[in-house]
Amino acid sequence: TDVVVSAINAQNAANTALTQEQIDTLEKQWRAEVKSGSGPLVDKVLNNDLSKFLQGIREKSQGLYTEIFVMDNKGLNVGQSDPTSDYWQGDEAKWQKTFLVGAGAVDISDVAFDESSEIYQVQASIPLMSGETVIGAITIGMNAALLE
Repeated sequence: TDVVVSAINAQNAANTALTQEQIDTLEKQWRAEVKSGSGPLVDKVLNNDLSKFLQGIREKSQGLYTEIFVMDNKGLNVGQSDPTSDYWQGDEAKWQKTFLVGAGAVDISDVAFDESSEIYQVQASIPLMSGETVIGAITIGMNAALLE
């Protein structure tokens, strides 16, 4: 949807010059804020239009979707239905096996206990496209008990 593409494109443009050192600093800040319950970075992401859109989708899923989050071209969270345990997904398969592979890529995790959602879930991830260009990726966590 436009809200997804617009949010990713805006963050990709804003973070063009972001270094790995800066990403690592943001990751530390995110983890500290999640642990404390809030903070400027977490609040900014959780209260943006994309996050509100994703929260609505999760709420309408009747418990099937445990979490939904969208990542940019660096693997940073752009929007999410619920706080993730980390801000940078770029070092994880959910981003590496989708964004880096491109159109048609799919990554499906094993069933595992997720600390963020506190439920056994499986995650499905795909790249997000704008035309022929990969601009980000999305991960949808699904309640494993409801997938039978």
